[in-house]
Amino acid sequence: NYLLGVGRADCTGPVAEIPLMGYANLDQVGGGLLTHLYSRAFIVAEPDDSRRVVFVSADIGMVSQRLRLEVLKKLKSKYGELYRQDNVILSGTHTHSGPGGYFQYTLFLITSKGLIRPSLNAIVNGIVKSIDIAHQNMKRGRVFINRGTVENSQINRSPFSYLENPASERSRYSSNTDKDMVILKMVDENGQELGLISWFAVHPVSMNNTNHLVNSDNVGYASYLFEQEKNKGMLAGEGSFVAAFASSNLGDVSPNTKGPFCVNTGESCNNPHSTCPVGGAAMCMAMGPGNDMFDSTRIIGQNIYLKARELFENASQEITGPISSAHQWVNMSDVLVELNATHTVRTCKPALGHSFAAGTIDGVGAFNFTQGSVEGDPFWDEIRDQLLGEPSNETKACHKPKPILFSTGEVRIHWCVPW
Repeated sequence: NYLLGVGRADCTGPVAEIPLMGYANLDQVGGGLLTHLYSRAFIVAEPDDSRRVVFVSADIGMVSQRLRLEVLKKLKSKYGELYRQDNVILSGTHTHSGPGGYFQYTLFLITSKGLIRPSLNAIVNGIVKSIDIAHQNMKRGRVFINRGTVENSQINRSPFSYLENPASERSRYSSNTDKDMVILKMVDENGQELGLISWFAVHPVSMNNTNHLVNSDNVGYASYLFEQEKNKGMLAGEGSFVAAFASSNLGDVSPNTKGPFCVNTGESCNNPHSTCPVGGAAMCMAMGPGNDMFDSTRIIGQNIYLKARELFENASQEITGPISSAHQWVNMSDVLVELNATHTVRTCKPALGHSFAAGTIDGVGAFNFTQGSVEGDPFWDEIRDQLLGEPSNETKACHKPKPILFSTGEVRIHWCVPW
C-alpha cells in the first residue's frame, strides 16, 4: 500500500561539562554517558511516490525552531524540495538527560549557558543521517495500527490542579491521565518487520535532577529492549529494525508512581502546594517504583516495552488511503476562541507565573516559590519590574489569577532579545 523507509542514527553529542536539558537546573551538567541518544526516522510515501511524509523521534528534550530550520536547510541541500516544512515532522522524546544548548530563545539559553554548537551539530547531523538511511531503504510495505491500555506506569503530578477542570469534562475519562498506547507497525510486502512507532503519555523523568549521565530515560530503554529483541545478535544502535517510543500528551504525567514524599522526613507531600512541613517545597520529590532512579527507569521502560510488544504482535487493523500533511503558523497570542454561542474570548501574550519557578514534584524549582500560587510576592515582583519591566495591565488581567513572574511576551519591549 505504501513505500516505507526506516532509519536510526546516533545524535548523542558531547556528554561532559554540558548542561542537561529539561530540569532547568544550572548545576546539572553532563558527567559521562549512560546510554547513547538516537534519532529514529520513518518515511511513508504513496505507492507512486507522489506524496510522502517523514516522522522523526529523537532522544532529546524537545525540538527547537533553530534545530528544525537547520535540519530543513540540510535536507534541502541534499534532496531539493522533496523534504519540506510541510512534510517533515520532528519530535523529541522529552528525555531530561540529554545535552542542551540548541535553542534560539533566551529563557532556554540561560539554563543551557548559551548556544553550544557541538550539541546542536550532533543533533542536526543525527536527524539528517537517520532520514538519509530511511530514504535509501525505501520499499513497498504495509502499515498497521493497534491500541491498548498501559497500567502502573504513570500518575498525574498535579492532581489538585486537574480537579479544577469542570466535572463535566472530567467525567468523560476514567482516569486523570491518558493510559492509552497507540502503535504503528510497519512491514514490507513480504511481511518482514521494519519498524514500530509507539505513542504513550509519560514524562521521561525516571532519572531525576541529581543525574549527570547522558541517557534516553525510560522511553529510550523501551526502544533499546524492542530493538534488541528484533535485531538479534546486534549491538545497541545496530540492525535494520527501528523502534521509536515517541512523546505524546505527557504534560503533568509522571513515571514516578510512588508519588511525592518529603525527602527529609519520609512523609507524603501530596498537597495542593507540594510542600513539606520542614524545608518547604524544596524537600518534596516524587519517587519511582524502583529502589533508585536507575531501577525505576528500567521498570517503567520495561512496562512500556511489554505493552508495545503485545500490541505489535497482535496488530491487524491495516491503514489505507492517501497521505496528507500540512504546516501552519499560528500567532497563539492573538487567537479568537468561541466559548459558546454567545461568548468569545481572545488569547493574549504569554507569561510565566510564580508556580512555574516552583518546578514540579519531578524536579523542584528554586527559592520560596510554590506550586499553585495565585498571589504574587512584593519582593519578586519588584525584582521583576526592575530587571524586565512590569507586565501590562492587559496581560495581568488576561492571566489572572496567576501572578506573573516573567512576562515573556512583553520582555522584547525592554530587551532586544526574544524570550
